[in-house]
Amino acid sequence: MSEPDPPVVLIVEDEPDVAETYKLWLQGDYEVRMGQNGDEGLELLDERVDVVLLDRMMPGLSGDEVLDEIRERDLGCRVAMVTAVEPDFDILEMGFDAYLSKPIRSEQLHDTVTNLLERSEYDSLLQEYYALVEKQATLEATKSSAELAESDQYAELTAEITEMREGLDDTLGGIEDDDDFIATLRGLSNGEEE
Repeated sequence: MSEPDPPVVLIVEDEPDVAETYKLWLQGDYEVRMGQNGDEGLELLDERVDVVLLDRMMPGLSGDEVLDEIRERDLGCRVAMVTAVEPDFDILEMGFDAYLSKPIRSEQLHDTVTNLLERSEYDSLLQEYYALVEKQATLEATKSSAELAESDQYAELTAEITEMREGLDDTLGGIEDDDDFIATLRGLSNGEEE
């Protein structure tokens, strides 16, 4: 059995020293691609890219324009804006997943990439979970209790839903409410340890 391919991180950064530093920090754990501007970044973007680290201010296509194109292509990758531009209310309209203000540290970059990959995995699990719950609800609406009780397939479906729910609960463990969730995200974006 072969090793799974490492996650792919695309760095789109017009400052070569900064891009090389990010690459050095990440290359042991990830396959790293680098684009020196927005056009190069979009050329390197495909369905294998899991996370994009995107500079907001670049000559040519800005990070904002590259982000719009990434979302238009609907590839499902996560995008972290990594920039010296202080966030303003315009970020409310932008489709990024994380916003890091330069300068950043190695641990902060690693934590952000790890968090974004976990969120992608969680999204897939959540979609699968809701698809199973939808099937369960459809069967419960159309079959009698006796038919459901006799069905091995329904019993397997119910067991699978229970197991997935427990896994999702574990993933979200420790986050009690919206304030706690926001604090956790802020801690990750500030590079703090949990």
